[in-house]
Amino acid sequence: MSNQRRFLDEVRHAGILPGDSEEVRLQKSLLVFATGLISFASMLWLLIYWRLGPQFSSTVPFAFQLLLVGNLLIYLKTQDFDSFRIVQISLFLFMPFVAQWSMGNFISASGVSLWALLAPIGAVLCIGPREAAAWFFAYLCLTALSGGFDYYLADTLPTAQIKVPTRITVFFFALNFAAVSTIVFLLLRYSASEKQKAHRQLQLEQRRSERLLLNILPGPIAERLKNSEQTIADGFADVSVMFVDIVNFTRIAEGLSAQQVFSMLNKIFSSFDELAEKYHLEKIKTIGDAYMVAGGLTDDPDDYSAALVDMALEMRDLLQRDFDVNPLRLEVRIGIGSGPVVAGVVGKKKFIYDLWGDTVNMANRITSEGVPGMVQVDQATYRRLEDRFDFGEPQTLYLKGKGKMVVHRAIGRKPA
Repeated sequence: MSNQRRFLDEVRHAGILPGDSEEVRLQKSLLVFATGLISFASMLWLLIYWRLGPQFSSTVPFAFQLLLVGNLLIYLKTQDFDSFRIVQISLFLFMPFVAQWSMGNFISASGVSLWALLAPIGAVLCIGPREAAAWFFAYLCLTALSGGFDYYLADTLPTAQIKVPTRITVFFFALNFAAVSTIVFLLLRYSASEKQKAHRQLQLEQRRSERLLLNILPGPIAERLKNSEQTIADGFADVSVMFVDIVNFTRIAEGLSAQQVFSMLNKIFSSFDELAEKYHLEKIKTIGDAYMVAGGLTDDPDDYSAALVDMALEMRDLLQRDFDVNPLRLEVRIGIGSGPVVAGVVGKKKFIYDLWGDTVNMANRITSEGVPGMVQVDQATYRRLEDRFDFGEPQTLYLKGKGKMVVHRAIGRKPA
């Protein structure tokens, strides 16, 4: 069964190129499938016809087979799909009428020209609805021409010339209708099935793209970016911003390979990502060995400043106790500031969501001047959290561009 399935898959994808669009892939697959169906059905039709008694010349069906298969082989060699579909659909159109004319009239041929209906249907599926109108018009003209000849010449033909028994004629009328209907149904079903597969694949790709977008941008910002081409920039009256900086990272990284440096940062920052998700805070970006996260931008918890301090304390403790995440016993400086910021999406390609303002600069400088292993916050953050967290004695730091500033070291939550 696996070999048969592999063979059918190879036939199904015959002639499909990597650069083909989904529509062209479907058209190629459909036409190859139709060629196989019609070739098999025409051989079966001839065998049944002979088995029931009438001796019909095999020249036309055999020529039909050779032309269909020959054109398919030429297509597989040249990859000229435009020529392939024009020739193949032309054969679908003309050969059934040639077979009918060689057998007599509509009645004696059991309406074999009905097979030509596969030409305009094939044109709809493999060329396009607009172009298919011309093929359907050609089918109607050939049908009218055959009917006209049969109508005017019927009385001139001797009765003996119609050699096919009535029972066999009726049987083949039913067979032709059933065969053509089956092939049309299978082609339409195959087309619908492939379109459903393509649609499901497109949905998977869209969901994957949305997940990637949500890994870069906050959810509401991602929605706005998808629905509008306008620049995204917002002002926030109060946001808490945290920077985390690995102590002596440059010196430590000098003795490591590039792979080791990447593995080390990936473990640490991945654990930070999990904590940001746990506390419903928004990771903004990583800058080398620094990590930036904020609260108060979107659907963060109302008490986002407290959540940010909780996250900071857990990050520090995680690095101190979990040596699978931190095998080199690295320490971090952590600084938190609260106040107004401007947030927006920067760039059109490889864009990022970033924050600007005095609050961001202050949090960054508190971090860079901080003490390893300590979580330091500014006055604004301290005032809103002093009744829920224990803090050490206030410290005065000199911050570049700010001068002297009082900061507080968070120790932990007060007992309930």
